Amino acid sequence: MRHVSIRELHLRTGDWIRRTAAEGRIVVTDHGRPVASLVPYEQEETGTRFSDRQLLPEFVSMPRAPGDSTVEVSDDRDRT
Repeated sequence: MRHVSIRELHLRTGDWIRRTAAEGRIVVTDHGRPVASLVPYEQEETGTRFSDRQLLPEFVSMPRAPGDSTVEVSDDRDRT
């Protein structure tokens, strides 16, 4: 596994991002101490979209609100 210092990452971010995509995980260090990881992007797996998720059994019996609740949430957010 490769390591890169914060300073080196700052100086050559694009190079390190491309290297991560090609080679896999890279650990970012601060004065030799691991502080973060760069990991390659992975496409979402089929069925992981929020709208595709199944309700937990304890929530199945709850009454459903009529209509699209995202509209109400957006309206409420816009008022504040």
